[in-house]
Amino acid sequence: PRKYRLGMLDERIVPVGSKARKSKNPIGCLADRCKTGVPINMVWWNRVTENNLQTPNPSASEFIPKGGSTSRLSNVSQSSMSAFSQALFSHPSMGSPATAGLAPGMSLSAGSSPLHSPKITPHTSPAPRRRSHTPNPANYMVPTSASASVANAVSQPPSTGQVIQKETVGGTTYFYTDTTPAPLTGMVFPNYHIYHPAAPHVAYMQPKANAPSFFMADELRQELINRHLITMAQVDQADIPAVPAEVDSYHSLFPLEPLPPPNRIQKTSNFGYITSCYKAVNSKDDLPYCLRRIHGFRLVNTKCMVLVDMWKKIQHSNIVTLREVFTTKAFGEHSLVFAYDFHAGGETMMSRHFNDPSADSYFTKRKWGQHDGPLPRQHAGLLPESLIWAYIVQLSSALRTIHTAGLACRVMDPTKILVTGKTRLRVNCVGIFDVLTFDNSQNNPLALMAQFQQADLISLGKVVLALACNSLSGIQRENLQKAMELVTINYSSDLKNLILYLLTDQNRLRSVNDIMPMIGARFYTQLDAAQMRNDVIEEDLAKEVQNGRLFRLLAKLGTINERPEFQKDPTWSETGDRYLLKLFRDHLFHQVTEAGTPWIDLSHIISCLNKLDAGVPEKISLISRDEKSVLVVTYSDLKRCFENTFQELIAAANGQL
Repeated sequence: PRKYRLGMLDERIVPVGSKARKSKNPIGCLADRCKTGVPINMVWWNRVTENNLQTPNPSASEFIPKGGSTSRLSNVSQSSMSAFSQALFSHPSMGSPATAGLAPGMSLSAGSSPLHSPKITPHTSPAPRRRSHTPNPANYMVPTSASASVANAVSQPPSTGQVIQKETVGGTTYFYTDTTPAPLTGMVFPNYHIYHPAAPHVAYMQPKANAPSFFMADELRQELINRHLITMAQVDQADIPAVPAEVDSYHSLFPLEPLPPPNRIQKTSNFGYITSCYKAVNSKDDLPYCLRRIHGFRLVNTKCMVLVDMWKKIQHSNIVTLREVFTTKAFGEHSLVFAYDFHAGGETMMSRHFNDPSADSYFTKRKWGQHDGPLPRQHAGLLPESLIWAYIVQLSSALRTIHTAGLACRVMDPTKILVTGKTRLRVNCVGIFDVLTFDNSQNNPLALMAQFQQADLISLGKVVLALACNSLSGIQRENLQKAMELVTINYSSDLKNLILYLLTDQNRLRSVNDIMPMIGARFYTQLDAAQMRNDVIEEDLAKEVQNGRLFRLLAKLGTINERPEFQKDPTWSETGDRYLLKLFRDHLFHQVTEAGTPWIDLSHIISCLNKLDAGVPEKISLISRDEKSVLVVTYSDLKRCFENTFQELIAAANGQL
């Protein structure tokens, strides 16, 4: 059989003494390789220097195949023996002790290993370069005999699990210890990018579709698109002139709530002041934030900023973080502005669950002397108990973090609780009451926090009771007894006891930790649901992880194909390497069936692009449009043409040509 070696400098397989090698024609060299039928997965080759490619090197082995592949060459056809054993190879040089003692990446020639680019300066040790090298799947397909020590390198054998490596860089030979664990034998990886199926634990969660999906779920995609749409929304100054173009360091204000009329005198029941909410972009970091404006408020004392600094330090998954507080006159009057993180697509709990007037009918009929209607049931007018417990876990977790920091929430209200997605809650507008009701006469601003924390627990009980009744009328004093009867009939005793504990006055100070036994093992249910949700989202992300790489390939290919002129050469895109890329573009997108109709196959396009990106040695036939020329090339040749041509464009764009 014909002998083959791998060129050290360009990593291509060439026959010894081949005319194609002498003429440096990579297409001819790879064509010779393919005609002999050498398997593609035999990629563990000993490297030789450029000047040794013409004649055989008696001290170098020809090649060492990977995995359990059976070589088609006669001198390595003993497939019945143990994998990677020294007796497997009948060639004298393959059974030599020097060959058996080679570590991965070592070369019998004077040149350095082609797995790592040689450096000109000899002071760069190969050890740190090898540690920082990008993991290559081929490195895991090394025979175990390669992990032995080099016999003539050192006199003492290495310790267990250590391999002495040798590498020549710039004429200097380095010896160092490789502490990486020994690789497993027989491992075979794909030679180009592929798309794997869904993980079984995720596949069994999702409902079976009629056809396999290679893209993220439509529901998740639509949710993300809606968030992006809201984040990028802007206001037309001609239609809404009341919104200033810039407020402090924020610009591009967009109202998130209907703006109050200019002549409005009544104040809101939440904070006692007229408020408005905007989305704005910070000029310092170009990130979107939510601005809560307090109309007509003049800040006369900055001592309250101590509490603001405490709020800014709180980071929690169920709390909208306060970023800064500032005063401004950009709206035409004194205003106090609170800047929070912006969560696109969020809606209040009030609009999500308490926006149906018919839900109050069970409590309003008694007021008018009418007979009670049918008692509401779960899944027939009432919320499922699992959803209520999910809300309790999140709200109690937020309160626990706030109370541990020595602060009080004071906004545990359905109008100030944001719902994003399906069940994700975030407490909004924290810290506003601390500034608006700050008492300058008190020396300790935290003196009343214990009292406010007790009020937080009562407010949490009211929110839970309103959710259980699916009506805000249930938390009114005259309807409490009837609301508790509704909870007793439809929900568990744990939920009833939790509501009673939160709404009942105690002789001692209560803590949010006291309700943990009532929640009990439901914490594990919420943790399990969150982790399963994370698995599903990660699986959707895995479907899209290759999209950016393929898009970059198409973008580069589009800058090359059909370019009308380059460097004053109108035929540039039709000659040389560019002509191969043009034919490859036709092979990708412009194929037809036997009947002459367009043949459109997304899997064909993705597969060809992946092979081009990896530069696999697979052959491909490119046919000219007049069908008079047929060029047989490999994807590795196309990748070389592709990279060289694009680098030429980049150099011209940077003025280097």
